[in-house]
Amino acid sequence: MLQKTTAQKKITSLRKRIRIVRGGTSSSKTYSIIPLLITYALQIPKKRISIVSESVPHLKRGAIRDFIKIMSDTDLLDYNQYNRSSMTYYFKNGSYIEFFSADQPNKLRGARRDVLFINECNNVDFESFQQLQIRTEDFIYLDYNPVREFWVDTELIGQDNSEMIVLTFQDNEALSPSIRNEILKAKEKAKKSEYWENWWRVYGLGEIGTLQGAVFTNWIQGEFNPDNLQTSFGQDYGFSNDPTTLVEVAIDRKKSIIYVKECLYQTGLTSTQIAEANLKHAKRKLIVADSAEPRLITELAQKGCNVQGTIKGKGSIEAGIMKMQDYKIIVDPKSANIIKEFNNHIYADKGSKLFMDTFNHAIDAIRYNVMFHLSGDYGIILA
Repeated sequence: MLQKTTAQKKITSLRKRIRIVRGGTSSSKTYSIIPLLITYALQIPKKRISIVSESVPHLKRGAIRDFIKIMSDTDLLDYNQYNRSSMTYYFKNGSYIEFFSADQPNKLRGARRDVLFINECNNVDFESFQQLQIRTEDFIYLDYNPVREFWVDTELIGQDNSEMIVLTFQDNEALSPSIRNEILKAKEKAKKSEYWENWWRVYGLGEIGTLQGAVFTNWIQGEFNPDNLQTSFGQDYGFSNDPTTLVEVAIDRKKSIIYVKECLYQTGLTSTQIAEANLKHAKRKLIVADSAEPRLITELAQKGCNVQGTIKGKGSIEAGIMKMQDYKIIVDPKSANIIKEFNNHIYADKGSKLFMDTFNHAIDAIRYNVMFHLSGDYGIILA
């Protein structure tokens, strides 16, 4: 049985076409919306419901996992009704719930639906939302953490066909005491730190945050259109907690522009899987990579990848960041994880030249590539 919460009651009260659910951490946004969609599918035959997120890995870690758990906890789950390849659950009355990512253009411009739910919509660009909403017949749910103002604030809130609620962890009576206590600790930290003050505003209170100490303010979303510029790649490695990344980069020195496009951003990859991704996207083009894993670089080279490791040195991170800050950076709109990192990579504290070691896996990959081409020390890369 699912515990009834204040969050569920508030979401159920939404009636307009576009239903915006803004909230902090552990406020049960997604976990409250999905049961409503399941009930809708069960009660009304032949309903087409789409749950969309920024990427397939994000879906599997979030909405799909929540859907399976909710179906299981309510004794509704029948694995024979779930098509894993299409990520679609078919109900016996002809309704279905499908899951797909916003980085699949054919899906965005594909079949129509009755109901749409975009999970963490702040990680999906406005054009993707537009393509999805014009193919949605009935109503739309949007949920997100209000890290900063974005297209929901500028394009949707206040319109006649939209309504919004704000949820916090206090609306989730099912939240464990241990998690509740951890969130409340941030409230105390907020009294002494700008970082935690902003964190508490966003994740504790569900209010729109203001990015304190953004490292990059020189970037925009735009088409990856490097014309006749030569492209190459940057790569950073991770496994369990941190993703392995691959970013395509093109540098226009005359116009002082760096174009970047996300090709890979995934945890848990083996060397064989990384090699396959590299060869798919980069083929034999240069990949400038993190040198912290020399054995991995050797394995990738043996598998046919044109990978060159960096040479790390004192002050090299700051030097690379400063070099990137000298250029205008154009990020491909489909590069959701790069956009998220540029939105969230901040200095450690006000006036500091140190950087928070978070939201930087794709940024590191870009930095390796940029320093290779712009440091003047070709073949000797600072990382």
